[in-house]
Amino acid sequence: MTDEALTALLRENPERGMTELVQQYSGYVYIIVKNKLLGVGVHEDIEEAVSDVFAMFYRWMQTHDTAGASLRALLAVMAKRHAINRYYKLTRQPLCDSFEELLHEPQDPAAKPDEHVLLMQAVQALGEPDSEIMLRRYYFGQSSREIGAALGLKPNTVDQRLSRGLKKLRAALNEDQEV
Repeated sequence: MTDEALTALLRENPERGMTELVQQYSGYVYIIVKNKLLGVGVHEDIEEAVSDVFAMFYRWMQTHDTAGASLRALLAVMAKRHAINRYYKLTRQPLCDSFEELLHEPQDPAAKPDEHVLLMQAVQALGEPDSEIMLRRYYFGQSSREIGAALGLKPNTVDQRLSRGLKKLRAALNEDQEV
């Protein structure tokens, strides 16, 4: 079936059109997604991403005119972008779940556990959301944009809180060394 006929079918009977679209392009979308996620995701991750692409296309089709559009090109762009996003989500596994784990696991084998514990206690003493911002930035390596999205803050607010939090940390750690 040509793209023009498939587009007309999608407009007239979306359910049957989507069935035809999936039948015609599922292998194509699968190859694109598989090439991006190979070695990172399991078979189920790839299949889920392919399903997500067709769901995204259906939602996109509801708000956009597909007349004259290349369905193959639209699906290719959606599949590639979605697979790249899924790749980043799959490769960014958290290293730990909470401050409590960090208090018992020094990251630097040469560091004294007491220093590590003192640092984590000082970070915890900053309070929320500053302690979480510090943890996300310096332990998990997230950007200001990622932290802001997770906590509902603007990236520049995250940067300001980081700057102020570092000053507070320096002051708190200097006090501990003087005692």
